[in-house]
Amino acid sequence: MASPPAPKRGLRVKLRAKGLKAGSVRWLERQLNDPYVAQAKARGYRSRAAFKLIELDDRFHFLKSGATVLDLGAAPGGWSQVARSRTGAAGRVIAADILDIEPLAGVEAMKLDLASADAMAILQTVTRGQVDVVLTDMAAPTTGNRATDRLRTAALFEAALEVAEQVLKARGTFVGKIFQGGAAPELLTRLKKEFRQVRHVKPASSRAESVELYLVALEFRNSAK
Repeated sequence: MASPPAPKRGLRVKLRAKGLKAGSVRWLERQLNDPYVAQAKARGYRSRAAFKLIELDDRFHFLKSGATVLDLGAAPGGWSQVARSRTGAAGRVIAADILDIEPLAGVEAMKLDLASADAMAILQTVTRGQVDVVLTDMAAPTTGNRATDRLRTAALFEAALEVAEQVLKARGTFVGKIFQGGAAPELLTRLKKEFRQVRHVKPASSRAESVELYLVALEFRNSAK
């Protein structure tokens, strides 16, 4: 895919004339010049993040026909859309988020706070502990402090991993996002103990300036169940 065109100076002047702050102007310029944003709109995806999951699955092939997928932190639903299309009519996609998720055809959407005391029990009941893939693209709102942002997003990753440990079937897959430098050695050791393969990936559709990485953990050993 060709690189996005450079922002037009005229556009920047018009946006600033509307009284927008410099940070907002940069965000709007990036959106307007991002080919993945345009493709997401053209293909009906709810977010450009859909292309990240497409790339990951094209490489590792974990979204198999008929699979059951749990998408944590799913709003607005881009990853759930990809999971639904790739697992087919025989598959099952469950999307959970603390935010409301607009209905998606073929997707079971639920409002859930992972930090709540009964979250795990609810997910175990809904999934019946028979999940092939657990996904999470969650990231904590950035504060501007990289160390803090890494730790907060790593905490969300670990919360999702705890769910995966309880609901994944043997040989299942867990995919989650961290920020570069955010995965503590003990967390990586835990992943490598519980999964036969763990890969670090930055999809091409991740913005060049982004510090996000995805950990793809394959072939769950199912030792905790």
